[in-house]
Amino acid sequence: MKLPIDEIDRKILRAIQKDSARSMSELGDQIGLSASACHRRLKALEERGYVAGYHAVLSREKLGLSMQFFIELSLTSQSDKTFEAFEKAVRDIPEVLECHLMAGQSDYILRVVCEDAAAFERLHRDLVARLPGVARIHSNLSIREVKQWSSFPI
Repeated sequence: MKLPIDEIDRKILRAIQKDSARSMSELGDQIGLSASACHRRLKALEERGYVAGYHAVLSREKLGLSMQFFIELSLTSQSDKTFEAFEKAVRDIPEVLECHLMAGQSDYILRVVCEDAAAFERLHRDLVARLPGVARIHSNLSIREVKQWSSFPI
């Protein structure tokens, strides 16, 4: 259930999407509230589920994970058992950053990162191709990231 939020709440949510590490004093100055009022509102937004968590965005390149692929997968069956087995197994592959159940030609799309082509070949052959229920795999290499997720349009 979507709970109503006002314009000040929206300003807080927009600001923390850009930088959640700033102090309450800095956030309050930007929003036009005292640090304590800003803190109360942010805590309320967190408690109501508008803020799902906080995390750092790491540099793939600095970590040696310069190759990014999107892998489309179709399964052998559309049964709940097949979907559950696939989803359980894919969660255990650390190179898989995201897994989405899709509507359309493919059942799932994965976003994976690797160090190089040899690492991708191993990932593809030893892990992805052996996931339960996989019937078809189509991989796409991301040449360059044009826009990375940054914030929701609120």
